Amino acid sequence: MKHYKEEKAKGSWVSYRPEIKIHDCTVRDGGLINNHHFDDDFVRAVYNTCVAAGVDYIELGYKNSKKLFPTSEYGPWKHCDEEDLRRIVDDNPNPIKISVMADAERCDYHTDILPKEQSVIDCIRVATYIHQIPTALDMVKDAHDKGYEVTLNLMAISIVQERELNQALEEIAKSEISTLYVVDSFGALYSEQIKDLVLKYLAALEGTGKEVGIHAHNNQQLAYANTIEALIVGANRLDATIAGIGRGAGNCPLELLIGFLHNPKFKLRPVLECVQNVMQPLRKKMDWGYSIPYMITGQLNVHPRVAIKMRAGDNPNDFVGFYDQMMEEE
Repeated sequence: MKHYKEEKAKGSWVSYRPEIKIHDCTVRDGGLINNHHFDDDFVRAVYNTCVAAGVDYIELGYKNSKKLFPTSEYGPWKHCDEEDLRRIVDDNPNPIKISVMADAERCDYHTDILPKEQSVIDCIRVATYIHQIPTALDMVKDAHDKGYEVTLNLMAISIVQERELNQALEEIAKSEISTLYVVDSFGALYSEQIKDLVLKYLAALEGTGKEVGIHAHNNQQLAYANTIEALIVGANRLDATIAGIGRGAGNCPLELLIGFLHNPKFKLRPVLECVQNVMQPLRKKMDWGYSIPYMITGQLNVHPRVAIKMRAGDNPNDFVGFYDQMMEEE
């Protein structure tokens, strides 16, 4: 930890660490708004943007069960079948790595995740709530044994009890993951909490060679600030999305993050082109980003699903009525 504190004292150049990697989640997290019904042109535009911008990983969707998420209701990026992925990236001749997310207890991972030699996917990101850790660790081992890089997103960390977290970290440290992510699912955490969690994760993983990442939501307009706080104290894997697209309040905007990082391998202009030509028109069809209902759920540390429902209803701007409703439920 002294290493990072010493770098911080050097001023703005703290953000230039060659080991920092950006993981774009535009298609995966953005797809939570429209049940992953993005057309190929959109997904290809995001892929080409990330390649041109020098992004390290791109997450093209989920590897979730077709029994739980039938194709009659969900688009192809909920399942990321090989033919769909290759239709966009072919054999992925570029340096960028392809990732997908697999939710614990929502994925038929033994059958749906192919051996690495049969797939264009490079990285499986297992997402889990604290009570699903045993299943998640089995998923991690399965993907690792099949030849993938595997990471773990421990979700809704803002409502996890410390004793449970300590036990989970002890088991996760023994697993085959390359990276463990601090995930502020509700957009409820502040910078000092992010700092404490990142340092806690780093301490738990010390000596294992595993890294720590951050996936932040923007309910209180802190996704970008919290991502910066995480990287300053030692997180090397940073999640972001183009124009901050994502479920509800969205995520850390990729364009802000690249602008902050003093790393010449990342290019801002391709991202701005995508924001202008792709994301701005999309805003007319899809609702995401900071708004008062998401702020309220973030401040209350609750899942934003109730705010998402409100925003999709007849009175999306009845902020006072929504506030009164949430206060009554408290």
